[in-house]
Amino acid sequence: MVKFSKKLKEALPGNDWNFMGMARELPPEHADVVIIGGGIMGWSIAYWLKKKEPRSNTLRVAVVERDLQYSKASTVLSVGGIRQQYSMQENIQMSRFSADFLRSINDYLFVVNQPPIDIQYQPSGYLFLASEEGAAVLEENVQLQRTEGAKVCLLSPAQMKTKFPWLNTDGVALASYGLENEGWFDPWTLLNAFRRKAMSMGVSQSCGEVTSFNLFTKTIVSDEGELLNCSRIRCVNVQLPDSIEYCPITCAIVVNAAGAWSSRVAEMADIGTGPPDSLSGIKLPVEPRKRYVYVWHSPDGPGLECPMLIDTTGAYFRREGVAGNYLGGLSPTEEEEPDIQDLEVDHEFFQEKVWPKLAHRVPHFESLKVKSSWAGYYDYNTFDQSPVIGMHPLVDNLYFATGFSGHGLQQAPAVGEAVAELILNGRFKSIDLEKFSFSRFIKGTKALEKNII
Repeated sequence: MVKFSKKLKEALPGNDWNFMGMARELPPEHADVVIIGGGIMGWSIAYWLKKKEPRSNTLRVAVVERDLQYSKASTVLSVGGIRQQYSMQENIQMSRFSADFLRSINDYLFVVNQPPIDIQYQPSGYLFLASEEGAAVLEENVQLQRTEGAKVCLLSPAQMKTKFPWLNTDGVALASYGLENEGWFDPWTLLNAFRRKAMSMGVSQSCGEVTSFNLFTKTIVSDEGELLNCSRIRCVNVQLPDSIEYCPITCAIVVNAAGAWSSRVAEMADIGTGPPDSLSGIKLPVEPRKRYVYVWHSPDGPGLECPMLIDTTGAYFRREGVAGNYLGGLSPTEEEEPDIQDLEVDHEFFQEKVWPKLAHRVPHFESLKVKSSWAGYYDYNTFDQSPVIGMHPLVDNLYFATGFSGHGLQQAPAVGEAVAELILNGRFKSIDLEKFSFSRFIKGTKALEKNII
């Protein structure tokens, strides 16, 4: 706490925070913490900062989002799944925390004079299918999940056929099935619940795009004799919508929660701009990757017992409502990665790559009819597909919460608390997420999750 107070004193003059009198569409002149990105991750961090602030109404938090309509936001374009079936201890712990949070969401996010929050949670579980080659890894993952308290069972092909008679088990040697705390929910409702609650606690919301930082930089010599430029962000410059004007926000702490575009924000702090073989030349390895989601109708398809099914091929689907509708997709291979310049959907990808896999696994899907589709962005970590959480070693007041590669929505409640703890206390307290720090890019140590969808 002393360290945090010192940062505030160094970075800010003593100004009173007058949130209620401030024009909400304009950025404040000063903030203790500026969060770049108003998706689920940014608003979760904002909420937990206010929830854990040392004294009530003392921490000035500002969230900057360039698109308050969320027309291209990864949060609202997600399929809304939550699961505990991971291969890394930290991922299991984060999702278990988030499941408990969502179950008691009104204890956390309810706002007086507002209706109770209903995220439309569907507790139908995840069903992971494994081939003969993948069965041993699946069983090993389940052992870890059980050790962490997740209720997951293993099913043989015969047991699968009994429980899910619509399922073709050809090529399936084993399956894992989540018995509780797994399913899907409405992402838009959760995002708005976090945002509404955080703003009721005094968080400022601003519409604009962060275009640059004002940096204070000094050169030091490392133990190895390397000259290093160490920086602090003094000011965040926000360009206003449809304008050439910008508003500077003087701040003490900056959080990069810009999702698929977080590498651009990192470059504004000169991260990755140095020589390729130097510490300052190490980039934030997060980039946008486009993913398609298709919605189809199959009147004789799986019923209410239908889980979120992940096939041996990587194709996935789940029930959508109760009228014979389903949604799903498949992550493309590296060679098939689509252009990210727009969110147009490739319908041939479904016909050629997704549908044959679905029809093989569920014979009733042979005659399905596609009704609609959409595309969204993953904040894809090209290094190891795991998140980047924590501080940058050369920019001492910049924190990351990005690179979730498709898992951000379900882990946002836990990550928000973790980042708030790191900012306010200088360390993780609830869940140790040090494995996901930026330093692993320097060491070349990957945090590999086997259950990537």
